[in-house]
Amino acid sequence: MMLDADWVYFKIDPGNMTFVTRIMEGFEYVGVVTALDGKKGIGFVRTTADTADAARRILLALPFMVTLLTREEALKETEK
Repeated sequence: MMLDADWVYFKIDPGNMTFVTRIMEGFEYVGVVTALDGKKGIGFVRTTADTADAARRILLALPFMVTLLTREEALKETEK
């Protein structure tokens, strides 16, 4: 899978992945959530240059812990 460095990568409690997907679906223009490793809560939002900041703000405003990651950090987390 080709992963763009400009997409928004994150780590959350795995039980919240569906919630994040649904929230981002509600913001249709922002991006699409994809799980890199759903069992570990590692995912990303396929954003554009114009919507990446909005995706970060939405993720950080959620009512649970969200850690934003770089592409490299996300790939390392999936290897653990």
